[in-house]
Amino acid sequence: MRWLDVRRHSLTKKGATRGRGSHLSADGVALARFIGSGVGPYERIVTSSSPRAVETAVAMGFAVDDTMEMPSGYVSGEIPRHAQWGWAEPYRRLAEIVREGRAAATVAETHRAIWVDTIGDVAEDCSALLVGHGGAIELALVACFPDASHDSWRTPFAHCDGARLGFLDGHFVSIEFHRAPQSPIRPS
Repeated sequence: MRWLDVRRHSLTKKGATRGRGSHLSADGVALARFIGSGVGPYERIVTSSSPRAVETAVAMGFAVDDTMEMPSGYVSGEIPRHAQWGWAEPYRRLAEIVREGRAAATVAETHRAIWVDTIGDVAEDCSALLVGHGGAIELALVACFPDASHDSWRTPFAHCDGARLGFLDGHFVSIEFHRAPQSPIRPS
């Protein structure tokens, strides 16, 4: 079995400082460092081409092997921005949307293919890390596990939340969710 750890990027700056320097906030760097101290090693690290995703992997302590353009999970006419946070059963709703076979299904499949490619060259019993974005990760999970009990998956991905997916014989076969601490992690 091979393993793919998927993480949402860490906390970003807000307000006037948002577009200057690092895209992660100090709390975001601290949170990513905390998460990184308990995971790995990874044979391959792939992130979205967005600076906040790259910076998250680096703050976690990992050099990025590749960046990729990853489409947004917010699809006009199907999934409004951050809508998943207002849904009682977000993964079940996303699975329904994906089964409709429109644009969101294409986005979900694109992400699933990126995930398969990321884990594809990793050696047996080794792991890869992918850092992406909320909205898209949830869609990809539904695409990877279309017949899962989605109502048991709880909330969408907050900053630095993750999932560990088992990959065997060309398919994702298991999933374990890893929720990040909700309060900022500060060095002592």
